[in-house]
Amino acid sequence: MARVKGGTAARTRRKKILKEAKGYFGSKHRLFKTAKEQVMHSNAYAFRDRKNRKRDFRKLWITRINAACRENAISYSKFINGLNKAGIVINRKMLSEIAIDSPETFKNLVSISKDALEGKEYKPEPVKIKSENDVKETKEKKPSTKKTSTPKTTK
Repeated sequence: MARVKGGTAARTRRKKILKEAKGYFGSKHRLFKTAKEQVMHSNAYAFRDRKNRKRDFRKLWITRINAACRENAISYSKFINGLNKAGIVINRKMLSEIAIDSPETFKNLVSISKDALEGKEYKPEPVKIKSENDVKETKEKKPSTKKTSTPKTTK
């Protein structure tokens, strides 16, 4: 049998690793062995830190909510407990955005939470959902915005 050389396959495998190692410092982007080692570590770090990023953001959101709660004279844990008792389900990301962007809305949530802690029931205002007939009527009422061209007269 003839000898099989893995030249092209080996070259493509090495080029793939060196391409991934592009931008690394020193021999880590030039030499295959060190590049492979560094790419393996980098992938492990990336996997680990994708998990850690979720933790970090949750910590940030909780810190922001806590700061806004303290401004409204309630602790974070009591606020969240009150929201749960009131049956309001808002994730922490949205709560932190509300606390930053619209403090009045957050103040309303705090009052709902305080009421729920005291045993009062929270009944949200009913939301009217448009039926298909209402939607059709609004479409018919809109004037058309199509431009009609007038025929040009020639002299």
